[in-house]
Amino acid sequence: MLDHITLTVSDAGRAKAFYDRALAPLGISVVMSVSAEESGSVAFMGYGSDDKAYFRVSGGAPVTGRLHVAFTAESRAQVDAFYAAAIAAGGRDNGGPGVRAHYHPDYYGAFVFDPDGHNVEAVCHLPA
Repeated sequence: MLDHITLTVSDAGRAKAFYDRALAPLGISVVMSVSAEESGSVAFMGYGSDDKAYFRVSGGAPVTGRLHVAFTAESRAQVDAFYAAAIAAGGRDNGGPGVRAHYHPDYYGAFVFDPDGHNVEAVCHLPA
């Protein structure tokens, strides 16, 4: 199951103005915002509903890959297994398994670049 997808845009302000208006009729709005300092790279906003940000928009240079897609993992062990399998299959490390508390205290994810440079993630939102 997909957890979220992220688009990198050239102008975050312009993108926010567009998506705020375009997604409002669907009941989708900004439910999270992460600063560049918190993420360690670029700022992004998460659109969604019911406090679940499943569509994210990132401003700035595409330091997280051309496209970012995250798959939901059922356990932290499954995140670890994804990472090991992806690296063994030729993926490049973009952040090994671990907690990303700046998203939320139980966010446990791992990131790899696929052969085309897309950022692929597995994430578990359950406590340890």
